[in-house]
Amino acid sequence: MNSSDIYSDLLVAKKNKSKKFAVLLDPDKLVINSIDRIIALAESASIDSFFVGGSLVVNNQLDSIIEIIKKNCNIPVVLFPGSSRQLSYKADALLFLSLISGRNADLLIGKHVETAPFLKISPLQIISTGYMLIDGGVPTSVSYMSNTFPIPANKDSIAACTAMAGEMLGLKLIYMDAGSGAKIPVSASMIDSVSSAIDIPLIVGGGIRTPEVAFDIAGAGADIIVVGNAIEKNADLMAEISEAVHAV
Repeated sequence: MNSSDIYSDLLVAKKNKSKKFAVLLDPDKLVINSIDRIIALAESASIDSFFVGGSLVVNNQLDSIIEIIKKNCNIPVVLFPGSSRQLSYKADALLFLSLISGRNADLLIGKHVETAPFLKISPLQIISTGYMLIDGGVPTSVSYMSNTFPIPANKDSIAACTAMAGEMLGLKLIYMDAGSGAKIPVSASMIDSVSSAIDIPLIVGGGIRTPEVAFDIAGAGADIIVVGNAIEKNADLMAEISEAVHAV
């Protein structure tokens, strides 16, 4: 798939009510010599895309990981940057994240201004994304690094109104994230509330550890389900979760 087709493909999938499954790879946690096995499992499981990024990225593996993926398979690579330093021309697309659940001006627009000249001349497809941090029961790297509070897990109306505002501002995706290592994923009732309130595709991640939970989240209204932490611990889960998501 060409990078220019990624967002169009998401819109078509949403219209057809078909679900997408993305595997999140954190360059700080990924052992470079394990990437070949992950690629093989991902192809076998028919995952829809790799999301690459993390809260820190303190090593220099980002470009190398993307190069290996692109060389060995046709699965699209989408940057999911935790900071303005996590940029690479080697990916297909980038989620241009605006933290609309928080009140940190740097993460609403400030960092975007810094990276705009770089992205303007890049070959990346830039997909503006409203990022919403949802309380997953434990403090997360995202909440600490962003210096923001997550939306309370039981405040469905706040989440829905935040997502509506993001769509009205022209954002192309909404991403609800309970954070890496969350005790609990985003609830089905909150996903249903947000999905019913917007017309753009909805991504949900954080705290998804089993195929059953992935199935329920997709059924509640998520269009793209993202799993990272559970697959880092057990890559063999990839096939089961992919099958569950695509069965919805």
